[in-house]
Amino acid sequence: MGIRKLRNDIGRKIKNLRLERNLTQEKLAEYVNMSREHISCIERGKNLPTVETLYYIAEYFQIDIKSFF
Repeated sequence: MGIRKLRNDIGRKIKNLRLERNLTQEKLAEYVNMSREHISCIERGKNLPTVETLYYIAEYFQIDIKSFF
């Protein structure tokens, strides 16, 4: 799996989780202590979140962090 595909897959999963729960990027960003713009970049596959960020996102959605991979 290439890094580009990994970025896109993780971003898509985060976006889908967020939309399924009718959450805004702002609300998710507030929880993980980052900007809405950074969440947007992650969801679009422009940035790869750190393990720490993934941990907090998984915690927020009450899923196992492994589900991103």
